[in-house]
Order: sequence, then C-alpha cells, then structure tokens
Amino acid sequence: MASAKNKVIAGDYEGKSVGEQFGEIVIKDITGILKPINDATVENYELITDEVRKSGTSAILRGSLGAVVLGPVGILAGLSAKNKGIYQVAVQFKDEKKSLLELDDKLYKLLVKKCF
Repeated sequence: MASAKNKVIAGDYEGKSVGEQFGEIVIKDITGILKPINDATVENYELITDEVRKSGTSAILRGSLGAVVLGPVGILAGLSAKNKGIYQVAVQFKDEKKSLLELDDKLYKLLVKKCF
C-alpha cells in the first residue's frame, strides 16, 4: 500500500516537508518552520481529485495554480484519488505563493481544521 509523502510536490516550497508541530500544520525544512498552514496564511485550498483535474472549472486550478504547478504533476493528482488515505491539496497562500501538497489522512484532517 502506498503512503503519503507529506511533502510539497510542486510549486513554491517544492521538496519541503509538511508536518505537525505544536498542534499546527507547517511547511518545514532542516532549518525549521518555513510557513504555517492555517486560516491566517491560506487564501484558499482545494482537494485535487480526478473530477476536479478533468473538469477545468475549478477556480483555483484555472486562475491561481494554472499549468505551472499542475502541469508536470497532473497525472499524479489523478492517481492520488485512487490511493485511500493519500490526499493532494492545492494551496494558495495570502502572500500569493502556491503549493501542491501530498498529505496523509492525519495531516489532511489537520489542514482542514486549521483552515476552517
């Protein structure tokens, strides 16, 4: 069974880890926290599913992320919907940075809670 990378797989912060620290979800590297992921830092986010990827009607896909982020990993976004417990989430931050995250069930639920 496949497991989530808990990483930024495309866009800004690509290759950086995503994890939980002090009850918060954060993007981090070996030097520490680079960016918290919560309602204060996130403009919007969207779970990427096969339907969203194919429809092209998603505002976050059309305007915010565009082909720069999803182009090279579009196929991976479709595959993630088939892997239970693995989520790909497109995040648009308030500072206009954009990231595509691959998260496990625990981190995805924390992201939803912190961005509510």
